[in-house]
Amino acid sequence: MKHIPHVSLITIIEIVAILVGALSGFIEARRKRMDLVGVFTVAFITAFGGGTLRDILLDKRPLFWVQHQEYAILIFVLALIASPLIRTLRQIVSERVIVVADAVGLGLFAVAGVSQAQQANMPVFIASMMGVITGIFGGVLRDIVCNEVPMVFRDGKPYAICAFIGCWMYIVLQKTSVSDDFALWSSAMVITVLRLLTWKFDMRLGRP
Repeated sequence: MKHIPHVSLITIIEIVAILVGALSGFIEARRKRMDLVGVFTVAFITAFGGGTLRDILLDKRPLFWVQHQEYAILIFVLALIASPLIRTLRQIVSERVIVVADAVGLGLFAVAGVSQAQQANMPVFIASMMGVITGIFGGVLRDIVCNEVPMVFRDGKPYAICAFIGCWMYIVLQKTSVSDDFALWSSAMVITVLRLLTWKFDMRLGRP
């Protein structure tokens, strides 16, 4: 197998994914009319939920946001300034922008998860599932805290399938002659594009 992608690149991917996840949490918390504590809590679990579960399953300590406390500080600071700004943002930010941000977050979190699992020498199928978990679980926790059935389980949109496909693309690309950086970014892009296509064309999974 090829050498593992540079830690600095994974760090960049994680930071961007965390910011996107936090934005989703901020908007949902304000939609539920939560106070500052609620806004911070929902943003925190949305940004860190998937990566935390990944680290627990991989028996990785300290957790990634404990190891990099600046991630948690960033969310705290953003929560302080987000509350007065969210109302304005909701007026100027269209649903399309929010969907795009969510799709980008899914792609980045998923490839970060499968990469971390590969570093831990997990079997390829387990590595792909770790990517899916990292990509979707923050949103699952967000919806549970907001007293809703998680969107990934109820609206029929193939979020997890998009992440699964992209994770396998990353694993396959690692076995070719392409660079690890290309494998990461191209896989994240494929997940993002697939997610956007499912939204644009309203693709849904069949219900039992």
